Amino acid sequence: MRIKTLFLLFGLILGIFIGSYLGSENIYVSYYNYSLPSDLLLNVSGNASAAYLMVPAVDQDGNGVVTFLSVQAVPGSGKRLVNIDKILFWIDTQNSIRTASFVAQNITGINISKYDLIYTITANASVLEGSSAGAAITIATIAALEKKEPRKDVMITGTINHDGTLGPVGSVMEKAKAAQLSGAKLFLVPLGQSKQVIYKSKKYCENIGFTQICTVEQIPHRIDVEKETGIQVKQVKNIKEALQYFFGEEE
Repeated sequence: MRIKTLFLLFGLILGIFIGSYLGSENIYVSYYNYSLPSDLLLNVSGNASAAYLMVPAVDQDGNGVVTFLSVQAVPGSGKRLVNIDKILFWIDTQNSIRTASFVAQNITGINISKYDLIYTITANASVLEGSSAGAAITIATIAALEKKEPRKDVMITGTINHDGTLGPVGSVMEKAKAAQLSGAKLFLVPLGQSKQVIYKSKKYCENIGFTQICTVEQIPHRIDVEKETGIQVKQVKNIKEALQYFFGEEE
């Protein structure tokens, strides 16, 4: 109990520090175990609204996993509340939230200073998250602000830039596999990332006099993510392109 109290105190102090660092963004951090309700969109009352997405990520062992992201938009004074469970590199995640809310405001034309945005990210394993969830966070923020429900059979990976474009990420293959196993039909990636270069080890030996010398070389192979994982993969340049897939008709 004492350890848990100290941990919560540390989280509170760290949250205050981050809030002061981000200045007027008013981003607050709290930690708790959170289970995403399947009927999240129905648990919002009044003028509040919410949206949620499944987001592919990788765990500490490099395996693809799926995390859950929810965003609630509540009439307020522009605060950001971030509930994080088992997410590593969460400072990068908070920076993504700040950029995502900025982009969402530009695209929707909705003044986010009149809303408190509550972000919750939860996972079943420790996740090496960071900036790669930026695109998904932006989509979910737009959905919450506009009271729309994004398609659940579409997933996305990519960092988010202030102009709305998507930046590159790592472990695309692993994330695509996780998306496919979770039931997604379409996986959106940044430009140039539908194909990946992987390196396979190959042993090379040669005889020098009476001695055989062997070395292990790394041979590059270009892999098509869609063919390798079995999920449809499309490249998108920016959030506006991605929105067409999340809010458009099923193909």
